[in-house]
Amino acid sequence: MAKKLRVGILFGGRSGEHEVSLLSAASVLKAIDRRKFDVASIGINKAGHWLTSEAAQTLLKGAGAPEAQGEAEAVQSNVALGGLDVVFPVLHGTFGEDGTIQGLFELAGIAYVGSGVLGSSAGMDKDVMKRLFAQAKLPQVPYVTLLRAEWERSPRKAIAQVEAALKYPVFVKPANLGSSVGISKAHDRKELTAALRLAAKYDRKLVVELGVGGKKAKAREFEVGVLGNDVPKASVVGEIVPGKEFYDYEAKYLSEGSVPVIPARLSKAESTQIREMAVAAFRACDLSGLSRVDFLMEPEGKRRIYINEVNTMPGFTQISMYPKLWEATGVSYKDLITRLIELALERHAEKSRTIYSRD
Repeated sequence: MAKKLRVGILFGGRSGEHEVSLLSAASVLKAIDRRKFDVASIGINKAGHWLTSEAAQTLLKGAGAPEAQGEAEAVQSNVALGGLDVVFPVLHGTFGEDGTIQGLFELAGIAYVGSGVLGSSAGMDKDVMKRLFAQAKLPQVPYVTLLRAEWERSPRKAIAQVEAALKYPVFVKPANLGSSVGISKAHDRKELTAALRLAAKYDRKLVVELGVGGKKAKAREFEVGVLGNDVPKASVVGEIVPGKEFYDYEAKYLSEGSVPVIPARLSKAESTQIREMAVAAFRACDLSGLSRVDFLMEPEGKRRIYINEVNTMPGFTQISMYPKLWEATGVSYKDLITRLIELALERHAEKSRTIYSRD
């Protein structure tokens, strides 16, 4: 009988998406194929302490306040990673999918699920991501990037810069954050001021985008799952019909009413275009393993399609959009987890072929 691979499921983290990570990890731990994998749970609490064994399980159950976990339970990251064949970092947002934890895995020489340092960083920074989309000639909405320092130094000048380039309504976003945290829709100058103030709490770079559909209509929102390394494949296209004005954090995780439609009601040509754009975006950002790619479509008229963003570690519960898209494409949740681990090992083997010195 072949030896089982030892897989570390890493969850929690210091980001604002800590709780979402716990939900994703609980689903993965429940569904992973135990016939193929020996599984170790590794948690990171909000204070940044690494936890294993019972302390990690306590964190997973939501009873993981730093003061309740005990300093004696914290372990060094190099100890936690020791003896693992591969790590599945089910971490969302800052310090989880922004290249920082990926850098640790690279230094440790361990295989891990998902994109590398560069792809993870590019996929987190909406400003850099948009520059890569532009270089790949992917259609996207007009936008303005501001530094927090510019906004704080001269709010009037910053607002004038936005208003000179874009028409209301606009979306204001922290450049480096996920799950729609800190994102607002602004219909006028007063709302723009409040939106910039909110976004500036979360990042030093702020991105302001033109709202698709204008003042009278909402954009249609589509999502595609991409899976693979050098030869990525796209899932069927899904549509999110938000219960609120847009698909913000509350609509995603707290309130009812947002409806996923899989497959999306699109023409064959539109579906093909979106799937091809998803793969092109995956390659443009040098991603690997997995990504959810999000799109906007004009609700009327020419129905132009714009790429919105990539998400390098999307929500991963069994009912999250990424697994549901692949389930509709013919890949079960359990098989999807297995495939991602295989892709991590494949990428690690490919990387090990690289020589770093002349000796």
